[in-house]
Amino acid sequence: MAIEVDIQRASEAADQPDDESFIRWAGLALRDRPGHELTIRLVDEDESRTLNREYRDRDYPTNVLSFPADLPPELNIPLLGDLVVCVQVVQREALEQRKSAESHWAHMVIHGCLHLLGHDHIDDAQAEEMEEIERQLMAELGFPDPYIANHE
Repeated sequence: MAIEVDIQRASEAADQPDDESFIRWAGLALRDRPGHELTIRLVDEDESRTLNREYRDRDYPTNVLSFPADLPPELNIPLLGDLVVCVQVVQREALEQRKSAESHWAHMVIHGCLHLLGHDHIDDAQAEEMEEIERQLMAELGFPDPYIANHE
């Protein structure tokens, strides 16, 4: 059983990946959670900045925000949470880091999904563990190490 992904396109910016790509990337990151659900919302910089300011006290747009579902276990609902991805930030970062847009999009979705699963990068040990998982998943997709720039 695959995961269920609700894709909300709140941005009209060009060059967004297709739904199948988002489902494939999230499905890989969440393959140990079949039957679970998440929402991926694609937004512009204003919405990203507002959410980043409200939830993280940082007044700028960011690439991806993860909002894990905080449901009581007795509800037994397979909702993992929501990812909010800023289209312009992801596109700009791919150019700045000289990465293919597709690989950077995949990395942002995988990174966000890992946050939904409880991974974090607050300290060095957590960061190393999370980054290694990201590298492995990206390699399975045929993409290079996402933490090395200039790999178009």
